[in-house]
Amino acid sequence: MKKLCLTALVALCSAAIVPTAFAAESTTTTTKKHAPKKKAPAKKKAVVAAPPAQPDEGSEQWSCKENQKLFIKGDMKRDQILTMFWEGRNYKLPRQQTTTGADRFYDAASGMDLVVIPAKAMLFTHRDGGSRLADECMTQAMSEQNKLAPTQSVELIKVTN
Repeated sequence: MKKLCLTALVALCSAAIVPTAFAAESTTTTTKKHAPKKKAPAKKKAVVAAPPAQPDEGSEQWSCKENQKLFIKGDMKRDQILTMFWEGRNYKLPRQQTTTGADRFYDAASGMDLVVIPAKAMLFTHRDGGSRLADECMTQAMSEQNKLAPTQSVELIKVTN
């Protein structure tokens, strides 16, 4: 019986002391002044070159249906990569082999696909299901003087005739 009373007394005292100990600890932590938190230094934004507002110098303008324009820099007859300026952005388009005789320049990363036949050029995108962006694109010489597009197939026709 003495052990039971002693155990109950210890438990009662412990119950009375423990909350006051926690309360005293929490008041000491709240009354302590914390050093002001230092702000993390602002992250520097990556320097990204602004997209060119105009095509590269030496680019040739191709006027398309619905008043669209694209600019092509490079020699379509021999260059393996052309630079095309379309809607405020330059695209590097590598030449693709074709069996039809058309000149095709396609960049898988951007999805841009330029197909040039002797009569006109067409621009496609392979993003979001694919669509035709521009059609019946011609240089000024092609539209005014009925010249053919400067393609490899046109050069082959000239050589064989």
